[in-house]
Amino acid sequence: MRNPLSSTRVMEGLFESDYVRSLVVGTVGAFALVGILGLLFPDSIAGDLAGIVFSTSTATSTARLAAPIVLAGLGGIFAEKSGVINIGLEGLLIISAFVSVYAASVVGIGNAVLGVPALAIGFIAGIAASTLLSAVFAVVCIEFKADQIIAGLAVWLIALGLAPFMSTVFFGGVNTPNLGANVGWAYSATLVLIATAGSWWLLNRTAFGKHLRAAGENPKALDTVGVSVSKVRYAGVLLSGVLSGVGGSALALSIGQFVGSGETMVQGKGFIAIVAYLFGNYNPVGTLGAGALFAGLDAMQIRLQQLGYAVPDTLVQTIPYVVVIVVLALVGRTQIPEAAGEHYETEE
Repeated sequence: MRNPLSSTRVMEGLFESDYVRSLVVGTVGAFALVGILGLLFPDSIAGDLAGIVFSTSTATSTARLAAPIVLAGLGGIFAEKSGVINIGLEGLLIISAFVSVYAASVVGIGNAVLGVPALAIGFIAGIAASTLLSAVFAVVCIEFKADQIIAGLAVWLIALGLAPFMSTVFFGGVNTPNLGANVGWAYSATLVLIATAGSWWLLNRTAFGKHLRAAGENPKALDTVGVSVSKVRYAGVLLSGVLSGVGGSALALSIGQFVGSGETMVQGKGFIAIVAYLFGNYNPVGTLGAGALFAGLDAMQIRLQQLGYAVPDTLVQTIPYVVVIVVLALVGRTQIPEAAGEHYETEE
C-alpha cells in the first residue's frame, strides 16, 4: 500500500489535472523561449526582454506585486468552494491596506505594544479589518440571503470610498505619509508560499476541505450527514477575509504607505485575483502560478517603459482577463462549483 503522504503522492496532488500540468509546462516553455531568443539576438527587443525577465529587480517586484493577487485568490477559492461567490476581494484588499498603515502609524515605527513591533501590529490590524468586513458580507449573503454579486460589489465600493475618506480624516489627504520603514519582498514571498501550501493541504487533506467542497457542490448531501452548511460557508468566507487581509497588508507595508488616489494602490488586484484562481482551476498551486505570471507582466511593463518602450500599462492590465477568456474558450477546464451563488435552506 502506497503512503498517501509520500513525496510522489503529494506532487501528484499538487498537479492533479492535465490542465494544471499544461499550464506549468506552457509557462516554463515560454520562459525558455524568451531566454533562447535573448541569447540569439542580444541587441534586439528580445534581448532587452530577456534581460528584464531574468533580472533580480523584476523578481523582487513580481514577489511584491503577486502577494495581494495570490493571497486574495486563495481566499476566493475558499469562499467559492463553499458556495459563496466573493467578488468583493478588491474591497478587502483596500480596507486591509489602509488599516495596516494606519495602525502601524499610530503605534509608531520603532515602538512596540507588548513586545510586538509596529509593522506586525499593522499586519494584525489589517487582517482583522478585512476579516470583519468579510464577516459582514457573510451575514448579508448567508443569513439574509442577499444577492452575492451585488453584496460583493457593495463591499468593494464601500472600501473604495471609506479608505481614502478615513485617510483624509486622519492624515489630511487620500495618500498617507510614508511610515519610514517597510517589510521586504522576501516576507511577502514567504507568506505567499506558506499560504499556498497551507491552502492546498487544507483543501485536499482535511475533513474541513471535504466539507467545504461538499457545501459548494452538493450542500443537501452535506446537510444530510449532519454538517451545518451555513457554518462551513461562514468559515470559507471568513478565510477569504483573513487571506485577503494578509495580501492587502503585505502590499501596503511593503512600501510603507497607503495610496488612496484613483483606484487606490490596489489597482484592480482583487479582480485579477478572481481571474487567477479561475485560471488556476481553483487549485492553490495554479493560483500561485497565475498570480506570479500576471504580477510578472506588470513588473516587466514598468521596466520596459524605463528602457524607452512605449508599453501602455492599461494594455498590460487587460492581459489577465484576455488570457482567461482564451483559456476558457479553448481549453474549458475550469470547473465552477455547482452550487456556487445559490442559497441553501437547512432541512430540519
